[in-house]
Amino acid sequence: MTRAFTRFAFTEAVKEAQRRNGTRRNGERLESHPAANDVLTQDLVRFIAERDSFFLATANSDGWPYVQHRGGPPGFLQVLDERTLAFADFEGNKQYLSVGNLAENDRVCLFLMDWANQRRLKIWGRATVVEDPTFIAATMPENYEAKPERAIRIRVEAWDLNCNQHIPRRFSEPELAPVVAHYRARIAELEAKLEAAGAAAG
Repeated sequence: MTRAFTRFAFTEAVKEAQRRNGTRRNGERLESHPAANDVLTQDLVRFIAERDSFFLATANSDGWPYVQHRGGPPGFLQVLDERTLAFADFEGNKQYLSVGNLAENDRVCLFLMDWANQRRLKIWGRATVVEDPTFIAATMPENYEAKPERAIRIRVEAWDLNCNQHIPRRFSEPELAPVVAHYRARIAELEAKLEAAGAAAG
C-alpha cells in the first residue's frame, strides 16, 4: 500500500528535487505509508460539507494549468459517495476555460481551505462534465440564486491533509456573526447603563 497521491504526484523530477533538498526519505515514507487516502472518510465528508468555496485546477492538452475559484452556500460541493463528488457549475464569466480543459484532460485537483482552523484539503481526481438536467437539478443548492449551466462530477483518486504552516487565520462573516452580536449586545447594555447613570446624576 502507498499514499495514493504519490503514485502520480511523485514523478522522477519531483523525487530528484526531494533528493537535492534532503527530503527524499520523507517522500519514501509517504510512498510506503499503509493508509492509501483514496476514499473519503466521514471527517472529510463533514469538512467538505462546511466549505463555501474551493479552488479547481485543470490543465489543457499543452500542459498549461488553470485555477478557478468556485463558491456557493456551504455544502454546494456534494459528496455522493466515498469516491465521488459533484457540484452545479453556475453561469460565470463565459470563458469556459475549465470546461474546455476538461474536454482535453479530465485530471483535476481541488484545494479546500478552512481558514479559521488552519486546515487544507487537497483532492486529486478525474472530472466529467454532466449535461443531464435531472443530475444538474440534484446538484443545485436549494434556494440559491444562481443559474446552473451544467454539473461536474469528480471521481476521487487521492486526497491529502497536510502541514498547516503559513496558513493565516481568517474568518467568514457567518463565523464572525456570533462574536459581533455578543459585543453589540454588550455595547448596548453599557450604553443603557451610562444613560441611566447620566439621568440619575442630572
